[in-house]
Amino acid sequence: MAYMPIVEVPKWALALLNNLFEIERKLLRHGDPGNAKRNVDRIKDTLLVEGLFYEDPEGQPFKETRTDLEATISGESAENLIVTEVIKPIIRWRREDFSRVVQKGIVVVQSIDRESVL
Repeated sequence: MAYMPIVEVPKWALALLNNLFEIERKLLRHGDPGNAKRNVDRIKDTLLVEGLFYEDPEGQPFKETRTDLEATISGESAENLIVTEVIKPIIRWRREDFSRVVQKGIVVVQSIDRESVL
């Protein structure tokens, strides 16, 4: 098994990725009449060359064993949890076939009724 070195990502890079995530969400929510998404994608591609990227876990199932998320449970039940809101995305650093979490995602999770989804 190959060794993944400890990675220290500069705070400016984390801030940039967090802000790109927010801009991308706003463009999805409010539309993109000026085609700014193209510029966001170019910046993301530039950061990806350095191995940095983010993941949006919204809609994913949540279990307490997940180590890439810090969650607040909304509602009364703690069963069948899914991510309903993403405050900060998961930021990863990748080299070759390995990736390492450099910022845990901060999310709100809520129980879903499986029968109403089916």
